[in-house]
Amino acid sequence: MSSRLKKAGLILADLMLAAYIIMAFSAFNKPEEKLYVCKAVNIVVEDASTHGFIDAKEVERRLNKSGLYPKGKALSQVSTRKIEETLQKTPFVHKAECYKTQDGTVTVSITQRLPVVRIKAVNNDDFYIDDQDCIMPNSEYTSDLIIATGYISRDYAVKYVSPLARTLMADDLCRNLFEQINVTKGHGIELVPRLGGHVVYLGKIPESNIKQERQRIIEQFVNTKIQRLEAFYKYGLKEAGWNMYSEISLEFDNQIICKRIYNEE
Repeated sequence: MSSRLKKAGLILADLMLAAYIIMAFSAFNKPEEKLYVCKAVNIVVEDASTHGFIDAKEVERRLNKSGLYPKGKALSQVSTRKIEETLQKTPFVHKAECYKTQDGTVTVSITQRLPVVRIKAVNNDDFYIDDQDCIMPNSEYTSDLIIATGYISRDYAVKYVSPLARTLMADDLCRNLFEQINVTKGHGIELVPRLGGHVVYLGKIPESNIKQERQRIIEQFVNTKIQRLEAFYKYGLKEAGWNMYSEISLEFDNQIICKRIYNEE
């Protein structure tokens, strides 16, 4: 009889211990009610000083418009996934991350897309292309980006102008020298320097249906032309001056054709 009572006492003790653990665990995971409410929203926009497409106010506006701005809401009702998905659809956002903490803070971190060229075509189409060859809409964004003008369809912009701009901007001489790409009606490429009264004509970009191949042949095309141009600048324009010619053509291999400016008297 005593052994039965002892066994029952042990079982009761185990049940009480289990109940205590459950209550303690529940109490630990149930802080004061105010900790369940979003008291602050921390919005971090990376590269905000260099890429001005979107700022914290715009993020807040978009979340308010979609009914997802979390301040004042119960943390249990704040969906970090929905916030991320909504902001990810914004054309200027490369990546959005959101998380919440028990002190009532919801943090939203934004990484912006990186524009490489602005397109201003003759058909009045005006947009940006980012470093992933994706089209971005026009905005109030201002930066020292190279501008591409002329006869540019969206398909040609993505396939050829974008890798051309990336190649030019990756070269120190080109990045500092040229401010504009112009595409002629026949898809010839003109580069407009910041200095001098001439344009540099490269000719037509080699074409390819394979993206990786396009990037390679465009890099080769540009580097070959620029090496010749650099030598001409160093030796040919040293005596003549920057304002002697209206056009410097590098279209054909092994020769440079210059059109001279004639001043009427």
